Amino acid sequence: MALELLSQLDSAKTKFYHFTAVVISGMGFFTDSYDLFCISLVTKLLGRIYYHVPGSSKPGSLPPNVACAVNGVALCGTLVGQLFFGWLGDKLGRKRVYGITLMLMVGCSICSGLSLGSSPTSVMATLCFFRFWLGFGIGGDYPLSATIMAEYSNKKSRGAFIAAVFAMQGFGILAGGVVAIVVSAIFNSLYHAEPYSVDPLGSTVPQADYVWRIILMFGAVPALLTFYSRMKMPETPRYTALVAKDQSKACQDMTKVLHIEIKELQQEEHAHINKSSSFGLFSREFLQRHGKHLLGTATCWFLLDIAYYSQNLFQKDIFSAVGWLPSASSMSALDELFKIARAQTLIALCGTVPGYWATVFLIDYIGRFAIQLIGFFFMTVFMLVLAIPYEHWSRPQHNIGFIVIYGLTFFFANFGPNATTFVVPVEIFPARLRSTCHGISAASGKLGAIIGAFGFLYAAQNQDPAKADPGYPAGIGMKNALFVLAGINVIGFFFTFLVPESKGKSLEEMSRENEDEAEVQTSRV
Repeated sequence: MALELLSQLDSAKTKFYHFTAVVISGMGFFTDSYDLFCISLVTKLLGRIYYHVPGSSKPGSLPPNVACAVNGVALCGTLVGQLFFGWLGDKLGRKRVYGITLMLMVGCSICSGLSLGSSPTSVMATLCFFRFWLGFGIGGDYPLSATIMAEYSNKKSRGAFIAAVFAMQGFGILAGGVVAIVVSAIFNSLYHAEPYSVDPLGSTVPQADYVWRIILMFGAVPALLTFYSRMKMPETPRYTALVAKDQSKACQDMTKVLHIEIKELQQEEHAHINKSSSFGLFSREFLQRHGKHLLGTATCWFLLDIAYYSQNLFQKDIFSAVGWLPSASSMSALDELFKIARAQTLIALCGTVPGYWATVFLIDYIGRFAIQLIGFFFMTVFMLVLAIPYEHWSRPQHNIGFIVIYGLTFFFANFGPNATTFVVPVEIFPARLRSTCHGISAASGKLGAIIGAFGFLYAAQNQDPAKADPGYPAGIGMKNALFVLAGINVIGFFFTFLVPESKGKSLEEMSRENEDEAEVQTSRV
C-alpha cells in the first residue's frame, strides 16, 4: 500500500540527493531575490539615464507611475504564476512543469537586459513586459520547489530542507549586491565621471546604459546552470504513489535517487474508493478538514508580506542617516549605484541572511509554530521601538541604534514568518491539492507584497506636501506608517493560531491521508 511505501521514505536517512535537491530547487529563489534586490538599485540608474531634466538641481529619477510599474509588474506576474503553476503542478505532476518555470526565468532575465526602444517610454514598456513574465516564472517556482523538496524529505529533517530552499534567497540578495558593486566599480574605473553638481550631463556616462543591463541579465546564469539537473529529476514518489497511483514507479524512483533498499509492495487495484479521499478544493469536506488551515496560511503570508516588503521603504532613510549615502547630486551615476549596493549588501549580510539560516538550523527542533510566533512578536516590538520615539532615532547621535533595531526586524522576519509561511503550506494539505494550496497561500502573500511595496510607498510620505518626494501626494508619515505595520504584525501573530504544528509528523499524517487509506482498507474487509 502507498502509505507503507512512503513510511520508508519518512524513516530514510538524509542522503546526498537531499542536498543536491536544495541547490537545484533553490536556484529559482536565488534568481527571484537577485532580481527583486537588484531592480531597486537599477531604478535609480534608469532615472538618471532616461529621465534627466536639463537645468535641474537634482539628478533625474523615475516618475512615480513608472517606478511603480518597473518594481511592481514582476510582483503581479509572480502572483499569477503562483496560482497557475500551483494548480498545474497538481494536475500534470511536479516534474512536468518544473522546467518551464526555470526557462521562463532564464529567458526573461536575459530579455529584460535587452529591453530596447526609441524613447524612455518604450524602453520602460519593454522592460515591464519581460519583467511580468519573469515574475510569472518565479511564481511557479514557489509551489513547485516547496512541494518537490517536501515530498522527497524524511519527516525528521523536512522543515530544514524546505527552509534551506527558501534561504537561497539570501544568497541571491548578496549576489545582487556583489554583482552591482563589481560591475559599477569596473565601469567607473574605465569611464570615470564627475559628480552631478559639477557636470550634470556628464555625470551619467553613455556606457552606464550597459551597466543595468548586465546586472539584470547576470541573474539568469545560476538558474541556467541547474537546468539540466532539474530536467533529470524524477517525479516525486508521493505524487507518483498517491496521485498517479503507480507504486512500482514510485519505488523505482526512490531507489534511484536516494540509493536505499526499498521494499516494493504489491500493486493493488482499489475496488473501493472512499469519497473522503477524493474530495476537491471547493468541496465541503475540504472546508471542514482544511478550510481554517488555508485561511491561516494565506492570511499570515498576506500580512507578513505587507510588513516585510514595506521595510524596503525605510532603507533610504537609514543610508542617509549613517552617512553611507551622500546627496545624489554629490555623486555620479555609477558612484551612486556602487554606494547603494554596498550599503544594502551590508544590511543583508548582517540581518537578512542570518535570519534565514537560523530558521534552517532550528525549525525541526523548536517547530514552525513557535518560530512564526517569535518572528511576528519581535517584528511588532522592534517596529514599535522605532515608531514611538521616531524623532529620537532621527538624530545623528542615535543612528547606530536605529540601524541595529532596523536590522533586527529583518532578522526576525526571516527567523520567523517569512520562512515559516513558505514551509507550512506544503506540509498540511493532501498530495493531490498540495501544490495548489501552496500556490494560493503564496499568491495571497504576493498580494500583500504589492500593497506593502506600493500602498505604503504613498502612505509613508511626509504629512507636509512640501516635504513629500517629488511627484507624490502627502501621506501619513513614516512614524504613523510604522505604527500601522506593527499593528499588521499583531494580527499576523493571532492568525498563526489557525495553523497546525507539523514538526516531526509525516505529510500523510498532517493531511489525514493516512486516515483515508485506513478507511479504504476497512471498507474492503
